[in-house]
Amino acid sequence: MAADRPEAMQNEKEEETDASPEMMIKHPLQNKWTLWFYKHDKNRSWEDSQIEIASFDTVEDFWALYNHIEVASLLPIGCDYSLFKQGIKPMWEDERNKKGGRWLINLCKQQRSSELDNFWLEVLLLLVGESFEDHSDDICGAVVNVRPKGDKIGVWTGDSKKPESILRIGKKLKSSLGIPAQVSIMYQIHESTAKKTGSYVRSHFTC
Repeated sequence: MAADRPEAMQNEKEEETDASPEMMIKHPLQNKWTLWFYKHDKNRSWEDSQIEIASFDTVEDFWALYNHIEVASLLPIGCDYSLFKQGIKPMWEDERNKKGGRWLINLCKQQRSSELDNFWLEVLLLLVGESFEDHSDDICGAVVNVRPKGDKIGVWTGDSKKPESILRIGKKLKSSLGIPAQVSIMYQIHESTAKKTGSYVRSHFTC
């Protein structure tokens, strides 16, 4: 599942007790990212229940944050983590999201203990490591939903009318997660998802 990313992204920061000043220099990321947490609260609106946890813009600060939060598989049912570029909220209505969509990966309940955490971490590394190369600018963020019937991971893009970019992102995502060729992942446009009247939402691209 190793993605193409700077070597510093593939290893957690080592102990710095005896590190030289040169080793203390942090490795900047191309973008600043914000981690959000959602937990349903009947006394608050959905938007108000989205809690901004922290922002970071270096490799070391990413690992410091990741290593001090609960892994996705241990979140209470109904909770979400979202990682978005700073200034973009994890909601369809955000100006940077509303014309886009998401690559959606569905996991069954049995995969929560075996694959969810690895998948989510790999997605985070793909995002912060700008591993989608020329198409990384089209990435807005990613969301993991922990739900009773099965969990979901979505990688959000900002423009659903860029098929070449969308398909390249989907193929990179699928290969990096090691998803078998016979298993399809789907891309859904936010506008269609928001207007759905039932549980079915048409996929606009698959790979």
